Amino acid sequence: MGNALVPELGVSDWRRSRAFYLDFVGFEVAYERPEEGFSYLTLGEAQLMIDQIGIGRTFALENAPIERPFGRGLNLQIRVPDVVDILYRLSEAGVALYLPLEEKWYRRDDHEVGNRQFVVADPDGYLLRLFEDLGRRELAAEG
Repeated sequence: MGNALVPELGVSDWRRSRAFYLDFVGFEVAYERPEEGFSYLTLGEAQLMIDQIGIGRTFALENAPIERPFGRGLNLQIRVPDVVDILYRLSEAGVALYLPLEEKWYRRDDHEVGNRQFVVADPDGYLLRLFEDLGRRELAAEG
């Protein structure tokens, strides 16, 4: 482990969320504490923690009920080796996408970087923007 930022997602059903991240997205378990409903997951360089709400420490705000969809206003961009494999597994399981597959180019200073990406919600509503890196290209000439 060593990333400077590792999100920890409070989940309503640890087993269901664990299965989603492992079986559909392709994460692997680095380590876990099942008795606490906790898993530390990795996918390439991406790292993510899931933690069962109500077991162990739950980070909740007073007068702010925990309700779905969780993580409103947040999406987690995660680089994956192959978006098509993930799309196939999600489709086979009947999981709907939040945003369909697209190729999107973003300006970064004097060039553009590309993503082949889609967005799906996990079982608690956290939005995941799963992407493959399309590399970089020169800025299109303005006409």
